[in-house]
Amino acid sequence: MAEPRLQPTVKFKPVDAPSLPELRELNELNYTRFDAKLEQRVVELETKIDRFAVELDTKIDRLAVELRAEMQVGFARMDQQLAQFEATLTKRMFVFWIGQAATTVGLVFGVVKLLH
Repeated sequence: MAEPRLQPTVKFKPVDAPSLPELRELNELNYTRFDAKLEQRVVELETKIDRFAVELDTKIDRLAVELRAEMQVGFARMDQQLAQFEATLTKRMFVFWIGQAATTVGLVFGVVKLLH
């Protein structure tokens, strides 16, 4: 069996014609106050957003400066390490070529001795 649906009932108090202008005036007054408060809150919010944007810009600038400083230090350290590696590599290449030249000269003298 289907249950009967209850219909909501809203009862309005009848408003007499002489009080309508007063209600309109009260409504307009309330709307004006609401609009003024809303405008005030919008201005406060815009001020907060502007202040937050300035703080955020300042923080980003500070972090960018710190990052650039850290990068410069890192790049300087990397340049130094590359210079040391280059010097070490140059020394090792020189030793290698000296060894190769000595071996080649020894082989040439060995072949020449065998042929004579």
